[in-house]
Amino acid sequence: MADVVLLALLLIDLTIRISSVIIVPRNRRPSTAIAWLMAIFFLPYVGFLLFLLLGSYKLPKRRRDKQKAINEFIIETTEGIDRVSDDDPWPPWLRSVVELNRNLGAMPLVGGNSATLTGEYDEAIRQMTADVAEAQRYVHVEFYILSYDSVTKPFFEAMGAAVKRGVTVRVLLDHIASVRAPGHKKTVKMLDRLGVRWSFMLPVQPLQGKYQRPDLRNHRKLLIIDSEVAWMGSQNMVDRSYNKRTNLKRGLKWQDLMTRLEGPIVAGLNAIFITDWYSETNELLLRETRAITDEVIDKDPDALDMQVVPSGPGFAGENNLRLFLALLYSATDRVVITSPYFVPDDAMLYAITTATQRGVSVDLFVSEIGDQALVYHAQRSYYEGLLNAGVRIFMYPAPYILHAKHFTIDDEVAVIGSSNMDMRSFSLNMEVSLMVRGRSFVESMRRVEDGYRAISKELTKEAWHEQPLRSTILDNLARLTSALQ
Repeated sequence: MADVVLLALLLIDLTIRISSVIIVPRNRRPSTAIAWLMAIFFLPYVGFLLFLLLGSYKLPKRRRDKQKAINEFIIETTEGIDRVSDDDPWPPWLRSVVELNRNLGAMPLVGGNSATLTGEYDEAIRQMTADVAEAQRYVHVEFYILSYDSVTKPFFEAMGAAVKRGVTVRVLLDHIASVRAPGHKKTVKMLDRLGVRWSFMLPVQPLQGKYQRPDLRNHRKLLIIDSEVAWMGSQNMVDRSYNKRTNLKRGLKWQDLMTRLEGPIVAGLNAIFITDWYSETNELLLRETRAITDEVIDKDPDALDMQVVPSGPGFAGENNLRLFLALLYSATDRVVITSPYFVPDDAMLYAITTATQRGVSVDLFVSEIGDQALVYHAQRSYYEGLLNAGVRIFMYPAPYILHAKHFTIDDEVAVIGSSNMDMRSFSLNMEVSLMVRGRSFVESMRRVEDGYRAISKELTKEAWHEQPLRSTILDNLARLTSALQ
């Protein structure tokens, strides 16, 4: 009997290994496929089970069909409106990037917008709260993490007051991220008590027939008030310590960057919310839509041209990665990147190092310390190659986690949003980025970057080579797991 069981196990083991070689590499990056195959060959049963649970980075077909339908609707209703101010000549490469974004994410480039940046964490929440207090028709709230605590209490109170005066308030919060946040039950009870309409994003509730790969998350951060004002960027609606015991013990504080927007671009960001709301509730919010117009404020020299770029597993391509690569290869003078989790794929790494070899100045801002050990060490494994290529790396000081996500190209274009420069944001998370063309906005972003640079420590080759051997080993081991998608 024991021989029969042993033979059966060997046959199962062999079947797993052979089928994995056939199935795993299909439509995957070679690095990702090799990482999965290594996991399966070393731990066949565990590795194969994990692959079945986590191997597919696509959302269910129903959700992808909804995204496709919305994209087609946006393209049809915005045909011919991508007209913007041409007072300043466009850089020769920009038109092709705009066309790329339009083909990938359906959104047009629209002019006549204004924007202000807010990098002070609590002040951003105060300003968002003030805007909600002015709402007359609707408030649309979408955050990866939404938590009721002493810092966000005024924001929740403003939502409740809006409901009482007849304003429709809708809230989307990521299921896994918000459930894991301290005080989640209190947050949900508060949403119910306030009378807002709310739903989880990408819920993992198999008993209710709602299941997809559990680490496919909606990482967007959006706030839209009426058809007038929008906020987007990197910041979640939670205390800057995230109220986690380990963070409080270490004294960690998140440093983010948000932008407040007015103009036709608000309708574009609202379209993202409407798409997500429709995906989760099957309710299409036609009454709350406003057409993305071709309004251009030619009299205002600071009017900005903007394009919303949604991305994530609901799209066929990696929209954010393609945008980032196009801009990096277009840069002629200077690139400044800020990303808390910088774990590039080969394409991104080649684009950055090729830029320095073309004579483009490249600065990278990262945190001195990390809040996620595996990602932190995987990120560090790229530093030596970047330094050797001529990239200047600036480390934002502890106890802050530089969580802002943005970059600038020459003096022409800036991108801000929720997307990190890592493979999770490229393939697994639903993200939203905003490409902005306008010197005034780029100058504002440069001032933010200069503020980072003033307090950051530049990492030199000499300092890097002094790191202990154990750090190098941890970094390299973590790098191997970064491709496991």
